[in-house]
Amino acid sequence: MKVAIVNKSQHPAPAYATERSAGMDVRASLDKPLTLEPMEWKLIPTGLYISLPEGFEAQMRPRSGLALKHGITLLNTPGTIDADYRGEIGVILLNISAEPFTVNDGDRICQMVVAPHSRVEWEEADGLDDTERSAGGFGHSGRR
Repeated sequence: MKVAIVNKSQHPAPAYATERSAGMDVRASLDKPLTLEPMEWKLIPTGLYISLPEGFEAQMRPRSGLALKHGITLLNTPGTIDADYRGEIGVILLNISAEPFTVNDGDRICQMVVAPHSRVEWEEADGLDDTERSAGGFGHSGRR
């Protein structure tokens, strides 16, 4: 699938690291380094603008290496870029570690996964069909 992109950053467009990667690395586009203090979040610009086809979204997801090594994640994960959005893609990074973390221009800050999505039409009903699970929610199946 071809997707139109305007890249106003000084960095390569998002790219897959391997042949079977689902996500593409997205880089920060900053004028100067930015530090996230512990439990602080900031909107990080990417310099990227995209035009997805109808029926698709771009999901912005944390990078596992940043999460494991530095406690850096995305505040709203996955963040959704809708097909009709044409503004700059921004990423809300959150530092959940006990140490400050500095984001530099060009750092890989998240992954982007482009995926199809469905739209639903709600159909009012008086009740729902029964299932084995029924209304069992959080932890309903126990620990085993």
